[in-house]
Amino acid sequence: VQLQAFGGGLVQAGGSLRLSCATSGRSYSGYGMGWFRQAPGKEREFVAVIMWSAGGAYYADSVKGRFTISRDMAKNTVYLQMNSLKSEDTAIYYCAADTGMGARGPRFNSYEYDYWGQGTLVTVSS
Repeated sequence: VQLQAFGGGLVQAGGSLRLSCATSGRSYSGYGMGWFRQAPGKEREFVAVIMWSAGGAYYADSVKGRFTISRDMAKNTVYLQMNSLKSEDTAIYYCAADTGMGARGPRFNSYEYDYWGQGTLVTVSS
């Protein structure tokens, strides 16, 4: 599985960005596709996950109501729409695939994800 994240940039507080995660063409049935972020000096944290087949989505409390994760199965792409951005959203954002999710349901720990894309930097200026 190959993942490539892009779409980061500099945005003012209150603004919006959409991140994309392009994946290699294959079946992702049973996978969880997630977004994580890592701010300077902090540990990588869960942001959102979507179940590739069922489409159910889950969010960290810190982004709930502001961020939306989605996927385009025809394009094998996962998106993260980020609205009402805050300075504390500044981080490198990573997309990742949890190939072992299966019937367990979505998982939220970075060590449970086995494929990662390179990060894309999001900087929110206040």
